[in-house]
Amino acid sequence: MNKIITIGREFGSGGREFGRRLAEELGIEYYDKEIITAIAEKTSMSQEYVQEVLEGKPHTLYPITIGQSMLIQDNFYIQQEQSIYLAQSEIIRELAQKSSCVIVGRCADFILRDLKPYRIFVYADMDSRIKRCISRSTDLEKHLTEKEIKKQIIKIDKNRAKYYDYYTGNEWGDKSNYDLCINTTDLVIKDIVPAIAKML
Repeated sequence: MNKIITIGREFGSGGREFGRRLAEELGIEYYDKEIITAIAEKTSMSQEYVQEVLEGKPHTLYPITIGQSMLIQDNFYIQQEQSIYLAQSEIIRELAQKSSCVIVGRCADFILRDLKPYRIFVYADMDSRIKRCISRSTDLEKHLTEKEIKKQIIKIDKNRAKYYDYYTGNEWGDKSNYDLCINTTDLVIKDIVPAIAKML
C-alpha cells in the first residue's frame, strides 16, 4: 500500500519547503504546482485561471453588472469552480494510487480520506512567517513593508480557509483534522525533516 502524506500549511510557515524536503528524505514523489498544470490540461483552462480559482481570487472578467447578467455570470463561475475541483480530485486520486507521495494543499487530506493519508499541518507565529516571506521574496516583492506582507499573509490564509471549508465542510487548520501539527516558528526546516521522516 502506498504511503500518502498530505500537508496543509499557513502561508509563510515553510510548509511547501517542508513537504519537498520530506519527500526527498523518504525517497517518494512530491506534488504541488504540478497539480495545477494537470488541472489546466484536463479542463482546457489556462494555468493562470486555475491558479486564480484555487486561490479564491475573483476572475478579471467577473462582471460589474447587476440583475440577470450577473446571475448568469455567477452561475458560470460556480460551474467553473466545480469543474476545477472535480478535476483536482481526480488528479490527486490518480497520483496517490500511482505511488507513495507527499501532496501539498489542494484539500488532498479530505479528497483522499478513504486512503487514510498521514495528515500534517504546518504553522508558525506571524513574526516568523513575515521573516520567511522577506527572506524568499522576489525583487518585485522586496519593496513591501512588513505591514503589507502581514496583510498579504492574512489574505492568502483567509482564501485558503474559505476554499478548504467550502469543499470539505471542515475547518482549515483545526488540529482535530490532522495527525500531526508542526510549529515551525524560528526553526530551520531542513533541520527538522530527518526526525519527522524517521517517525513516519
